[in-house]
Amino acid sequence: MIIHTRSACLSLFLLIVASPSLLFATEKSSATILVDDALTTPGQPATVEAKLISKRLMLIAALGGELLELVVDGKVVATALTGGDGRAVFTYTQKAQGLVSAQVRVGKSPRVNQAEGQANLAVWEKRQPILMIELSSLFEEPPPSRVPPLGITPQSERKPMAEAADELGKLTQFYYKVIYVVTPSVGVDGFQKSAEARSWLQRHKFPQGYILVLPSDPTAVGAKIDEFHADGWKTVKVGIGRSHAFAEAFLQRRLEAILVPEPAKGEVPRKAKVARNWKEVRKKL
Repeated sequence: MIIHTRSACLSLFLLIVASPSLLFATEKSSATILVDDALTTPGQPATVEAKLISKRLMLIAALGGELLELVVDGKVVATALTGGDGRAVFTYTQKAQGLVSAQVRVGKSPRVNQAEGQANLAVWEKRQPILMIELSSLFEEPPPSRVPPLGITPQSERKPMAEAADELGKLTQFYYKVIYVVTPSVGVDGFQKSAEARSWLQRHKFPQGYILVLPSDPTAVGAKIDEFHADGWKTVKVGIGRSHAFAEAFLQRRLEAILVPEPAKGEVPRKAKVARNWKEVRKKL
């Protein structure tokens, strides 16, 4: 009898391993949808990418084979299936210019609960002037302390520099469009970094813009500037940043670079402008 019982248990275990969906056939997974911003011009198709991630422990994070819907102004404008990596790619054309709020949500699914992610679709004319802003240039400098900091302060907990949101709001109200440049830490997914940056900017009331996630490679910013120019975005010619590498990417292409806050003496790249705070940035443009 014991032998038969063990055999039955082993058979059930093997069946679950081979078909884990049987174990959760009546229970849907909770999920998160992360969406990257997209950039295009009026009347031209934009590519919107999203990623569906399961919240269930002990299972694969990415969810493949699920139908996602792209929603704009309350209407489903495109659908796509997630691949094995949980990613889905949509194509959508917006005729009117502006910054459009887009949502990606789970369609009808027997496996996944309803979830929704949000992103911005920047539909801009190529003649409009654009500022590329390194997100770290918006962060307040931590106060000096005799006690060494324990680890690195998460981006979500960083405070903005005084008047940064107000000054940037004045710059973007009637004239400039803004691209926020963020770089994920090692091991951090780019989709996650984009969502964190969007949340931080909204929480601190910064003007909305296009969030661009680039790798930590020091040549990445310059390569992206070249790509913008090759695609006709010639007005991408001013960079406001905090790092030496960010400023150099613009200066090497004979473009304008402003560093804020003012770096230590001797760390300013040749021909770069400096601003002690964001109130001075407008005077440098």
